[in-house]
Amino acid sequence: MAYATVIERHKTREVGVGEKVVGGSNPIWVQSMTTTDTFNVPATLEQIHKLEEAGCEVIRVTVPKKEDVEAVCQIRDQIKIPLIADIHYDYRMALACLDARTPSGKRAVDKIRINPGNIGGEERFKEIVRKARDQGVPMRIGVNSGSLEKDLIEKYGYPCPEAMVESSLRYIEMAEKLGYDQIIVSLKASHVPTAVACYTQFAQVSDYPTHVGITEAGSREYGTLKSAAGIGAILLRGIGDTIRVSLLGDPVPEIAAGFDILRACDRRVTRPEVVACPTCGRLDIDLERIVAEVEERMKTLPNPIRVSILGCLVNGFGEAKEADLGIAAGAGKGIIFKKGVPIRHVKEAEMVEALLEEVARFGDEVKPLDSYLEKEKQRRQKQALTVLG
Repeated sequence: MAYATVIERHKTREVGVGEKVVGGSNPIWVQSMTTTDTFNVPATLEQIHKLEEAGCEVIRVTVPKKEDVEAVCQIRDQIKIPLIADIHYDYRMALACLDARTPSGKRAVDKIRINPGNIGGEERFKEIVRKARDQGVPMRIGVNSGSLEKDLIEKYGYPCPEAMVESSLRYIEMAEKLGYDQIIVSLKASHVPTAVACYTQFAQVSDYPTHVGITEAGSREYGTLKSAAGIGAILLRGIGDTIRVSLLGDPVPEIAAGFDILRACDRRVTRPEVVACPTCGRLDIDLERIVAEVEERMKTLPNPIRVSILGCLVNGFGEAKEADLGIAAGAGKGIIFKKGVPIRHVKEAEMVEALLEEVARFGDEVKPLDSYLEKEKQRRQKQALTVLG
């Protein structure tokens, strides 16, 4: 579906991270970070594999000690997505990761993430840059509100967006003077307005790609809402080349949340969107049941179409016309619209099946959708036979 409001993406340079390319016109990648002890290779692999199954596209692991460096050498060959080593405080771990190789002989890490503010000073930062340059490994420079340099705190008085942007530009300039520009930048803050201002100001003065997130977002429910507010506001400014929704606990839910934020902001739509009107006293159909069934049966479909299901006639006709496919319903029946044109009258009992039939006919994804519907038919037949048996 084409919309009048088109958000122009901030143009950034490209940086290769393993088989992924970050920046430019490439997809906005969704990433996460493991919560295991990295040196516990079986547990870390188990979590990464679950994240891969959920759709994670880049994974980060913490590397605070030598045993973790040895672990990433074992892990890299056993996963499918790029691996990032997260380094804080001990610059030697960054150097070790840059030198590390897997048993098959390839690099153990596809990128390193460092926070220059806590890595031990400019000279150690420069040593890491030189090694990364020589090894051809990209780096994320992570500037956090909690680890700004003392001189910037003294200059600005507190960790404000101006201070964080100046910090990032300072380290970019140091790296460029050493002939290194394979850089991705993050300017995370737990305070949403601060994070939004940081990324907005940085994009005004730099074309380096950015990794976007709200740090220390909190528990799963509130953290998802807080991340949606912050990451969404940044994405809607056209900024951001990778994202992570940072949640307390199991990282797997971060992936679905990340893709949902991208989809809601219309920055990367990878599956159908089902739009439904809010519940009110005007409803003439069992809208909640219909929407739940449609969402469940469409959640694995490959084409990113927009489907609206409206439960009354007050706004239904107008709003249904705005979707790729839509139902405007009332008094136990409704009309299906396709690209704003009414194509079919249906009864309430037929709405789900009729809508899925139209989805199967829609666009260029007819074949995989037909295949999906055939599998659904077989599933339902099997279920019926089980009940009869």
